[in-house]
This record gives sequence, structure tokens and C-alpha cells, in this order.
Amino acid sequence: MSSTVYQQAIKELAEAAHGSGLLEHPDGASRLDNPLCGDRISLTVQLDGGVITAVRHETRACLLCRAAASLIGLTAPGKNRKEIAEETVALEALLASSHALPAAWKELEVFAPVSGYPSRHGCVLLPFKALNEALAQP
Repeated sequence: MSSTVYQQAIKELAEAAHGSGLLEHPDGASRLDNPLCGDRISLTVQLDGGVITAVRHETRACLLCRAAASLIGLTAPGKNRKEIAEETVALEALLASSHALPAAWKELEVFAPVSGYPSRHGCVLLPFKALNEALAQP
């Protein structure tokens, strides 16, 4: 795999581990595994009026998955369910074809080099799927 996939920005995101840990009294929670590579994430979220006020995760995964979880920890607070769903669709499109992203989600461009490695798409998307699942809870 090309070293361009593991660029410095991805390494820094993974190392920062924004949002690491779990919330004691979450409004939503999710635990997902990627059976193809062994990535695992547990994610909790707190909401106020449908807006994310806090998101925390415990991630045992590869560098790409940890970077994606960290990006969520950094950028998800202040967003609502619809924005997160749209952001996930934008990320899927970026990974599928390296399409340009709307300005609102420019931070996702860090994952553009992964588009050439379909077997790694699930690693990047797992934290986003976990967040969407946690937000779908009543």
C-alpha cells in the first residue's frame, strides 16, 4: 500500500484521538466491528434538541479507522443527524471516485488517497456508520 495513504495528516488525527473514551449517560450508543480487518469501535453520543453536544469513542483499529474516529470526535459536535448522514454520503462518494467535496466537509479530503484502495474504505467508514447508528436510536 502506498505511503501516500498514510500521510502525515492521517497519522496526526489518529494520534490525537479526539473524543477518546465513552460517555457515562449517552443518548445513543453503537458498537461495530469490521470482520474483514478486525477494526472495532464503540461510540457514544449526547444530544440536545437533535444536535450533537458530545461524542466519544473507544477504537481498536488500524490507523485509518482511528483517524476517522478522531475526526468525528473533533468535528461532529454542533452537527445534527441530517448533517452527519449527508457527510457520510459525501465521504462514500469521495472514497468511490475521489469526487470533490462540498466546502462544509473539506476536512474529509484527508481520506482522498484511500479512494484507490477499496479494501480500506470500510476502515474509514466504520466510525461514520457507528455514529449514524448511534444517532438513529430513539
